Amino acid sequence: MLVLASASPRRRELLAQAGFTFQIHPAHIPEDPFPGEDPVAYVVRLARQKAQAVYTEMGTPDATVLGADTTVTIDNRILAKPENAVDAQRMLRLLSGRTHRVITGVALVAANAVDVAAETTAVRFLTLSDAEIDAYIATGEPMDKAGAYAIQGRAARWIPRIEGDYFNVVGLPLALVSTLLESRCIPPA
Repeated sequence: MLVLASASPRRRELLAQAGFTFQIHPAHIPEDPFPGEDPVAYVVRLARQKAQAVYTEMGTPDATVLGADTTVTIDNRILAKPENAVDAQRMLRLLSGRTHRVITGVALVAANAVDVAAETTAVRFLTLSDAEIDAYIATGEPMDKAGAYAIQGRAARWIPRIEGDYFNVVGLPLALVSTLLESRCIPPA
């Protein structure tokens, strides 16, 4: 039995798109980075903690739990979900006209093993005006997204190129996750 330790509708849609059958059991853990924590270490730690917490809560020995966490980084700074509109403005101004990294950590937790991995994608933003940033924030779309944007949403018009896995930027690197699951003999349906 595969369990997704996430309430994210994007992760749910992507995992289903890849053909996997799974249950959903969101994890509830603190997501604050440790002082000076490396962005890759941060997302891998959170993915593992989410998967481990759900595995423990379920108490089902035959479950395999998939945890994931995505962050945006620029200048090695972690840009998590914005706290408010002012924070979203700050993040979008940092990303404007620059290339940043999107990193997703994934973890599989089962009775006999824990696997962790991370995927990194470079994303280029066009230069944004204050009016564009304010109009985007007014839509509400950036408020629950790492880095204050959604590549699959309205912000797509500002992204002329990426280097790496598109699905990683959406929130779940499908090729990496599929490889991990299939190595555990969990094929798509």
